[in-house]
Amino acid sequence: MSRIGKLPISLPKGVDVKVSDKNVVSVKGPKGELTRTVDPAITVKSENGELVLVRHTEQKRHRALHGLYRSLIANMVKGVAEGYKTEQELVGVGYRATAKGQQLELSLGYSHNIIFELPKEIKLTTTAEKGQNPKIIMECIDNELLGLVAAKIRSLRKPEPYKGKGIKFAGEQLRRKAGKSAGK
Repeated sequence: MSRIGKLPISLPKGVDVKVSDKNVVSVKGPKGELTRTVDPAITVKSENGELVLVRHTEQKRHRALHGLYRSLIANMVKGVAEGYKTEQELVGVGYRATAKGQQLELSLGYSHNIIFELPKEIKLTTTAEKGQNPKIIMECIDNELLGLVAAKIRSLRKPEPYKGKGIKFAGEQLRRKAGKSAGK
């Protein structure tokens, strides 16, 4: 049995889960509501304040889906209860980020500024303190969407290994390389 898939998902106070006939799971909590369609090979049951996912066969595909859907539904429950937050730092001289509503304007050393349109579900703030790297802070209840947008922003200027310039996640350890002079 899947070690992840067999774990029950405990429901915090204020979180309500409904499973429809067509395997559509909707999770409603204090921060919002999320829905997801679950594969028919997996059954979602609600038992005394916990969600349990059960698979019907031992096929390799069904075993993989069992753990996957358990993790996705657990992320939905945590998202509507607490929410998710990511922080990214802009490392480099002249790198700036400004928030204008749902638009993020980035100055990343290119000949032009990049304007990035964010989905309406994401709450965006930027900070630029003296002596600190500019930061992009995003909050959302959907972990999957938040990770996708954060990865897309990071791909605009990935950190390079020699000086470490680029967009990185807060607390991320970068692998640094020695320059040519170190080899002599």
